[in-house]
Amino acid sequence: MNHDNHHQAAWSDFNDADAQQGEFNLIPKGTQALVRMAIKPGGHDDASKGWTGGYATASDETGAVFLSCEFVLLTEPFAKRKIWSNVGLHSNKGPTWAQMGRSFIKAVLNSSRNIHPDDNSSEAQRARQIRSFGDLDGAEFAARIGIEKDGQGEYRNIIRLVIEPDLKEYADLMQAKLQRDGGTGGGSGGAPATAVPTSAAQASQSGVSYTPRPGNVQGRPAWAL
Repeated sequence: MNHDNHHQAAWSDFNDADAQQGEFNLIPKGTQALVRMAIKPGGHDDASKGWTGGYATASDETGAVFLSCEFVLLTEPFAKRKIWSNVGLHSNKGPTWAQMGRSFIKAVLNSSRNIHPDDNSSEAQRARQIRSFGDLDGAEFAARIGIEKDGQGEYRNIIRLVIEPDLKEYADLMQAKLQRDGGTGGGSGGAPATAVPTSAAQASQSGVSYTPRPGNVQGRPAWAL
Protein backbone atom coordinates (compact mmCIF):
# COMPACT_ATOMS: atom_id res chain seq x y z
CA MET A 1 0.00 0.00 0.00
CA ASN A 2 2.72 2.44 0.98
CA HIS A 3 4.73 1.38 -2.02
CA ASP A 4 1.79 2.04 -4.34
CA ASN A 5 1.21 5.46 -2.82
CA HIS A 6 4.88 6.34 -3.30
CA HIS A 7 4.76 5.13 -6.91
CA GLN A 8 1.73 7.31 -7.62
CA ALA A 9 3.33 10.32 -5.96
CA ALA A 10 6.45 9.96 -8.12
CA TRP A 11 4.40 10.87 -11.19
CA SER A 12 2.40 13.66 -9.59
CA ASP A 13 5.03 15.41 -7.43
CA PHE A 14 8.35 16.10 -9.13
CA ASN A 15 10.11 18.08 -6.40
CA ASP A 16 12.37 15.16 -5.58
CA ALA A 17 13.30 14.35 -9.20
CA ASP A 18 16.95 14.63 -10.19
CA ALA A 19 18.04 17.79 -11.98
CA GLN A 20 18.63 17.35 -15.71
CA GLN A 21 22.18 16.97 -16.93
CA GLY A 22 23.52 19.70 -19.18
CA GLU A 23 26.70 20.74 -20.98
CA PHE A 24 28.58 20.84 -17.68
CA ASN A 25 28.48 17.06 -17.82
CA LEU A 26 31.09 16.89 -20.59
CA ILE A 27 34.24 14.88 -19.90
CA PRO A 28 37.00 17.45 -19.23
CA LYS A 29 39.34 18.30 -22.09
CA GLY A 30 42.65 16.43 -21.81
CA THR A 31 41.22 13.42 -19.96
CA GLN A 32 43.18 10.26 -20.79
CA ALA A 33 41.52 6.88 -20.70
CA LEU A 34 41.29 3.44 -22.17
CA VAL A 35 38.39 3.23 -24.59
CA ARG A 36 36.67 0.42 -26.47
CA MET A 37 35.50 1.04 -29.99
CA ALA A 38 32.27 -0.36 -31.41
CA ILE A 39 31.09 0.07 -34.99
CA LYS A 40 27.42 0.54 -35.78
CA PRO A 41 26.91 -1.33 -39.08
CA GLY A 42 25.55 0.84 -41.88
CA GLY A 43 25.15 -1.86 -44.50
CA HIS A 44 27.31 -0.18 -47.16
CA ASP A 45 29.75 -2.53 -48.90
CA ASP A 46 32.25 -1.93 -51.70
CA ALA A 47 34.39 -5.02 -52.22
CA SER A 48 36.70 -3.12 -54.60
CA LYS A 49 37.81 -1.00 -51.64
CA GLY A 50 37.75 -3.76 -49.05
CA TRP A 51 34.59 -2.43 -47.39
CA THR A 52 32.77 -5.65 -46.61
CA GLY A 53 30.67 -7.06 -43.81
CA GLY A 54 28.21 -4.18 -43.83
CA TYR A 55 30.25 -2.08 -41.39
CA ALA A 56 30.49 1.11 -43.46
CA THR A 57 27.76 3.76 -43.59
CA ALA A 58 27.00 5.93 -46.63
CA SER A 59 25.34 9.34 -46.39
CA ASP A 60 22.45 9.73 -48.83
CA GLU A 61 22.85 13.51 -48.63
CA THR A 62 26.55 13.93 -49.30
CA GLY A 63 27.77 10.57 -50.62
CA ALA A 64 30.33 10.44 -47.81
CA VAL A 65 31.23 6.98 -46.48
CA PHE A 66 32.33 6.44 -42.89
CA LEU A 67 32.39 4.14 -39.90
CA SER A 68 29.77 5.18 -37.34
CA CYS A 69 31.57 4.57 -34.07
CA GLU A 70 30.88 4.54 -30.36
CA PHE A 71 33.74 4.75 -27.89
CA VAL A 72 33.13 3.56 -24.33
CA LEU A 73 35.54 4.71 -21.64
CA LEU A 74 36.87 1.79 -19.62
CA THR A 75 38.82 3.56 -16.87
CA GLU A 76 37.77 5.78 -13.99
CA PRO A 77 36.64 8.38 -13.21
CA PHE A 78 34.52 8.37 -16.37
CA ALA A 79 34.15 4.62 -16.94
CA LYS A 80 31.06 3.66 -19.01
CA ARG A 81 30.73 7.15 -20.48
CA LYS A 82 30.36 7.15 -24.27
CA ILE A 83 31.64 9.26 -27.13
CA TRP A 84 30.22 9.06 -30.66
CA SER A 85 32.01 10.03 -33.85
CA ASN A 86 32.61 9.00 -37.43
CA VAL A 87 35.79 7.67 -39.00
CA GLY A 88 36.03 8.89 -42.58
CA LEU A 89 36.44 6.45 -45.45
CA HIS A 90 35.43 8.57 -48.47
CA SER A 91 34.32 12.11 -49.24
CA ASN A 92 33.28 13.56 -52.58
CA LYS A 93 35.06 16.76 -51.53
CA GLY A 94 38.50 15.16 -51.86
CA PRO A 95 40.93 12.69 -50.29
CA THR A 96 41.56 14.52 -47.00
CA TRP A 97 38.79 12.87 -44.98
CA ALA A 98 39.79 9.36 -46.07
CA GLN A 99 43.45 10.12 -45.32
CA MET A 100 42.49 11.22 -41.83
CA GLY A 101 40.48 8.03 -41.42
CA ARG A 102 43.43 5.86 -42.46
CA SER A 103 45.76 7.74 -40.11
CA PHE A 104 43.32 7.30 -37.26
CA ILE A 105 42.90 3.57 -37.88
CA LYS A 106 46.67 3.12 -38.09
CA ALA A 107 47.07 4.87 -34.74
CA VAL A 108 44.39 2.68 -33.18
CA LEU A 109 46.12 -0.44 -34.47
CA ASN A 110 49.42 0.79 -33.03
CA SER A 111 47.81 1.55 -29.69
CA SER A 112 45.60 -1.53 -29.36
CA ARG A 113 48.20 -3.96 -30.71
CA ASN A 114 51.12 -2.37 -28.87
CA ILE A 115 53.17 -1.38 -31.91
CA HIS A 116 55.61 1.52 -31.77
CA PRO A 117 54.78 3.93 -34.63
CA ASP A 118 58.42 3.88 -35.77
CA ASP A 119 58.60 0.07 -35.88
CA ASN A 120 58.72 -0.98 -39.53
CA SER A 121 59.65 -4.62 -38.95
CA SER A 122 57.75 -7.24 -40.92
CA GLU A 123 55.89 -8.25 -37.76
CA ALA A 124 54.79 -4.68 -37.09
CA GLN A 125 53.70 -4.23 -40.69
CA ARG A 126 51.54 -7.36 -40.45
CA ALA A 127 50.01 -6.06 -37.23
CA ARG A 128 48.87 -2.91 -39.06
CA GLN A 129 46.80 -5.00 -41.46
CA ILE A 130 43.18 -6.05 -40.95
CA ARG A 131 41.04 -8.70 -42.59
CA SER A 132 37.97 -6.46 -42.45
CA PHE A 133 36.54 -3.61 -40.38
CA GLY A 134 35.27 -6.37 -38.08
CA ASP A 135 38.83 -6.59 -36.71
CA LEU A 136 38.37 -3.04 -35.40
CA ASP A 137 35.03 -3.68 -33.73
CA GLY A 138 35.80 -4.05 -30.02
CA ALA A 139 39.33 -2.65 -30.21
CA GLU A 140 40.65 -1.24 -26.93
CA PHE A 141 43.18 1.58 -27.07
CA ALA A 142 44.50 4.55 -25.17
CA ALA A 143 43.05 7.96 -25.97
CA ARG A 144 43.05 11.62 -25.02
CA ILE A 145 39.61 13.20 -24.92
CA GLY A 146 38.81 16.65 -26.29
CA ILE A 147 35.85 19.00 -26.68
CA GLU A 148 34.66 20.76 -29.80
CA LYS A 149 31.52 22.19 -31.36
CA ASP A 150 29.42 20.04 -33.64
CA GLY A 151 27.61 21.18 -36.78
CA GLN A 152 24.78 22.63 -34.68
CA GLY A 153 27.12 24.67 -32.50
CA GLU A 154 26.73 22.36 -29.50
CA TYR A 155 29.75 21.25 -27.52
CA ARG A 156 30.56 17.56 -27.48
CA ASN A 157 33.35 15.20 -26.52
CA ILE A 158 35.62 13.73 -29.18
CA ILE A 159 38.66 11.45 -29.34
CA ARG A 160 41.30 14.14 -29.70
CA LEU A 161 44.30 11.84 -29.93
CA VAL A 162 45.04 8.14 -30.00
CA ILE A 163 47.88 7.57 -27.54
CA GLU A 164 50.47 5.31 -29.17
CA PRO A 165 53.39 3.43 -27.54
CA ASP A 166 55.83 6.26 -28.28
CA LEU A 167 54.09 8.50 -25.72
CA LYS A 168 54.96 8.19 -22.04
CA GLU A 169 51.30 8.06 -21.02
CA TYR A 170 50.85 4.81 -22.92
CA ALA A 171 52.52 2.49 -20.40
CA ASP A 172 50.41 3.75 -17.50
CA LEU A 173 47.15 3.33 -19.39
CA MET A 174 48.14 -0.13 -20.58
CA GLN A 175 48.98 -1.11 -17.01
CA ALA A 176 45.42 -0.14 -16.13
CA LYS A 177 44.26 -2.47 -18.89
CA LEU A 178 46.31 -5.32 -17.46
CA GLN A 179 44.80 -4.78 -14.03
CA ARG A 180 41.30 -4.60 -15.49
CA ASP A 181 41.86 -7.83 -17.38
CA GLY A 182 43.05 -9.54 -14.21
CA GLY A 183 46.68 -9.44 -15.21
CA THR A 184 46.29 -11.82 -18.13
CA GLY A 185 45.99 -9.15 -20.79
CA GLY A 186 43.45 -11.20 -22.63
CA GLY A 187 40.67 -8.93 -23.82
CA SER A 188 37.14 -10.14 -24.08
CA GLY A 189 35.86 -10.43 -27.59
CA GLY A 190 37.28 -8.67 -30.60
CA ALA A 191 39.38 -10.20 -33.30
CA PRO A 192 42.58 -12.02 -32.38
CA ALA A 193 45.67 -9.94 -32.86
CA THR A 194 48.15 -10.94 -35.48
CA ALA A 195 51.60 -11.90 -34.33
CA VAL A 196 53.05 -9.03 -32.35
CA PRO A 197 56.48 -9.94 -31.00
CA THR A 198 57.78 -8.29 -27.87
CA SER A 199 60.49 -6.60 -29.94
CA ALA A 200 57.82 -4.89 -31.99
CA ALA A 201 55.74 -4.00 -29.01
CA GLN A 202 58.17 -2.01 -26.88
CA ALA A 203 55.24 -0.89 -24.80
CA SER A 204 54.75 -2.35 -21.39
CA GLN A 205 57.90 -0.90 -19.98
CA SER A 206 57.11 -2.75 -16.78
CA GLY A 207 58.11 -5.92 -18.61
CA VAL A 208 54.56 -7.24 -18.70
CA SER A 209 53.22 -8.15 -22.10
CA TYR A 210 49.56 -8.34 -23.00
CA THR A 211 47.56 -9.67 -25.85
CA PRO A 212 46.80 -6.68 -28.05
CA ARG A 213 43.48 -6.23 -29.74
CA PRO A 214 42.75 -4.57 -33.03
CA GLY A 215 41.61 -1.03 -32.89
CA ASN A 216 40.30 1.80 -34.97
CA VAL A 217 39.66 5.43 -34.41
CA GLN A 218 40.52 8.62 -36.02
CA GLY A 219 42.38 11.54 -34.67
CA ARG A 220 39.72 14.11 -35.23
CA PRO A 221 36.27 12.62 -35.29
CA ALA A 222 34.37 15.82 -35.95
CA TRP A 223 34.82 15.89 -39.67
CA ALA A 224 32.05 17.61 -41.52
CA LEU A 225 30.30 15.31 -43.90
